[in-house]
Amino acid sequence: MQSDDSGATRSKVARVIDAYDLDGMGDRLVERWTGADGERASLRDLADEFNREVLRTAMREVGRSPMERVVEQTYETLTASDVSEGRKAEVRNQLTRDGVDVDALRGDFVSHQSVHTYLTSVREVTAPSSDSDPVETDVGTIQRLLGRTATVAEDTLERHRDAERVVLGDFDVFLDLRVLCHRCGSDRDVVTLLENGGCACDEPVDASPE
Repeated sequence: MQSDDSGATRSKVARVIDAYDLDGMGDRLVERWTGADGERASLRDLADEFNREVLRTAMREVGRSPMERVVEQTYETLTASDVSEGRKAEVRNQLTRDGVDVDALRGDFVSHQSVHTYLTSVREVTAPSSDSDPVETDVGTIQRLLGRTATVAEDTLERHRDAERVVLGDFDVFLDLRVLCHRCGSDRDVVTLLENGGCACDEPVDASPE
């Protein structure tokens, strides 16, 4: 297993760890994902934990000493889809007044796909398999394929940019593999659909009285 400073330089997680001096974060991700500390965490939970640590560090760098509750509330406001734009603007403006570059901060947040790529490609670890949970096994397979596809796309873009065939600044590659159910109309990414046990077809529908 590789250490924090020996992985691929193209890993976004590794870059952010270096940029924010998050010593030990790489080891923590490995331990939490493999269950070395007794309980496994999902990739989505790990991405949220990582991003909250990035937010906490950014706030400390401008002189704030935020409590855990404040960090969690601020992160939730910045990232949740059910928070009003007005509330999001309030939090962004407060961070800006404190000296935080909010756009740069949001750009440093990582996805669960980025965490998976870091763990499997950079740290070269594999989560313990579960013979009783074939869904989890297939989710891991899909995430590995998505990670490889993202890496190929990123390498291709960098190669053509360096050869001056395309104009492109700093960038990140995102994959959005979604499933649209024609019966219930739900539109979800494939990993979420598998992890949640399916779409909305089994949700009860209120029948209107005749």
